[in-house]
Amino acid sequence: MPDPVVRRHRRALQLCFGIPGFALATWVTRTPDVRDRLDASTAEMGLVLFGMSIGSMLGILVAGALVARFSTRPVVITGMVLVLAGSGTTALGAALSSAPLVACGLLLIGAGMGLSEVASNVDGADVERAYGRPVLPALHGCYSLGTLLGAALGAGGAAAGLPVHWHLAAVLLLTSALFVLALPGLRPGLGRATATDPAAPASAGRRTVLDPRLLMIGGVVFAMTLAEGAATDWLPLLMVDGHDMPAGLGSLVYAGFAAAMAAGRFAGGPAVARFGRPVMLGGGALLTAAGIALVSFADSPTAAGCAVLLWGLGTSLGFPLALSAAGESGPDTTARITFTSRIGYVALLAGPPSLGFLGDHRGLRTAMLPVLLLALAAATLSPATGPRRTPAPAPTPLPAPSET
Repeated sequence: MPDPVVRRHRRALQLCFGIPGFALATWVTRTPDVRDRLDASTAEMGLVLFGMSIGSMLGILVAGALVARFSTRPVVITGMVLVLAGSGTTALGAALSSAPLVACGLLLIGAGMGLSEVASNVDGADVERAYGRPVLPALHGCYSLGTLLGAALGAGGAAAGLPVHWHLAAVLLLTSALFVLALPGLRPGLGRATATDPAAPASAGRRTVLDPRLLMIGGVVFAMTLAEGAATDWLPLLMVDGHDMPAGLGSLVYAGFAAAMAAGRFAGGPAVARFGRPVMLGGGALLTAAGIALVSFADSPTAAGCAVLLWGLGTSLGFPLALSAAGESGPDTTARITFTSRIGYVALLAGPPSLGFLGDHRGLRTAMLPVLLLALAAATLSPATGPRRTPAPAPTPLPAPSET
């Protein structure tokens, strides 16, 4: 059993994973109301969402260097503060019906998530090594649990007609209090020593990035997190505009997606231990593809709503299992997790807004087809996430018989 400091760190990370999910799901479930307040088209909402894309890319690009210099704790704290500040700015933008202010708030949220989540994954890998068993899936399950709670409250707020800016402001107060509870448990000094090891050659980072196995794992991460991000950004609008659901019911469908993801992540550990990472990731990618296909092609709103559960369950283990595979794929675990996290968060936060332009011309149901094709590609790449094979040691030659 790990010592109390490690257990306290794990509990702090559970909150640090859950808070961004809660804040993001609150935004997602109220996007139809924000769109109405901004009087924005689908393409214009895509431009607003690019604020989060730009912020996430900036945060992700500098997170590794900041962890290397300052360790994970200050990076997590800075990221969480930016998420909270962005939530407040988004609430103000919605209150003033200001698209630039909403985009600015989303930029801050994206930057904060890019910083905190990369650093939190490095911390999570350290906690996982201390426990000696998979911990990252459950930590990412806390993110999904946060999205589930945020989505449920968002659906309730939308159904009750609660003004979106007051809803966002209330969530800001709640998440701020949760972060204050998490702060004392974050351990100092993690990530810095490994990332700045003076014995590492200058070309080590380049060799890590060019590792073919790591690149294939990155392909799995990109496809699966894009599928998750597409649902996060567009699922309520997809149900409202593509299947003629009321706004409250569209938000409730997204809550079902979040519930399926949370269930898959919390229950995935024993299944992974029994069947292995490649089988679980490959099967999850196929479930994701099946769910997206039904949502895109089925004309029945009921069938589409049920298919969202397949979509959520299929994507649930994609990111955490791929991060574990990346960490075990070779030397310099921190660099490999940082590189894979960057791919994942770019796909999660920067990829989905580009689907808005296709959705504006062809409809959101058609805009999900590239995500479907990438999920099928992830299924073919899933064998790369298996355990790394090490060459067997050469047999020791027998000594030659001595001459008598």
